Amino acid sequence: MDHTGIQQQLRNIMNEHIPLQQKLDNVVALGNSEFPERLKQLLSTNDQLIESGAAELALKEGEQAPDFTLPDVLGNAVTLSYLLRQGPVVVTFYRGVWCPFCNMELHAYQQVLPQIQALGTSLVAISPQTPDQSLSLAEKQALTFTVLSDVGNQVARQFKLVFTIPEHLRAPHLRNGSNIPAYNGDDSWELPMPGTFIIDQSGTVRLAHVDPNYTHRLDPSIVIDQLKKLRGANDI
Repeated sequence: MDHTGIQQQLRNIMNEHIPLQQKLDNVVALGNSEFPERLKQLLSTNDQLIESGAAELALKEGEQAPDFTLPDVLGNAVTLSYLLRQGPVVVTFYRGVWCPFCNMELHAYQQVLPQIQALGTSLVAISPQTPDQSLSLAEKQALTFTVLSDVGNQVARQFKLVFTIPEHLRAPHLRNGSNIPAYNGDDSWELPMPGTFIIDQSGTVRLAHVDPNYTHRLDPSIVIDQLKKLRGANDI
């Protein structure tokens, strides 16, 4: 199947009315059928991260989230502590527009955004992409929540999510169209492990989900359930 055909298949998967993880598993199945050896190389990043135990070092529930200020897709500064004055904040870190798993996840959050907002909560998505790349993503997916650019992974580093793509795995990424330095505007080859956090108005992390396997993501329904519990506890 050519590149156009694969992109159409990905769009079809994205629009299926099935749970997020099932969509992601279907993306893996598509990769296995179209370019099994390349996918095997790309997924070996997961194996190294799992073995390293890096995810165990990430920010955990009960800890204080670091405050941050980052630019949105239009260059406007967005500050976490300002958002927290209005209510809880869901922060999700993703790798970039080039990652189909991230695109599936962000689409799923867009689908449930009205439910998140109805619970008095803001949603922000953060990647190390430049603002121009983030704008391209937001426009392509018609995202209406806040998309922030963490150039240099400075905030992701505070959440203890950052890792470096090993040198021997950079060529497979380039062959796959994932020119990470071009998207991120630096030569570090650093990415965040995908992570989702619920931060309450005191700045405390109330949910933390970080998985070193980038094909695994937290279903937005779980985030909504946790937000309902948090709201219920605050109403008591």
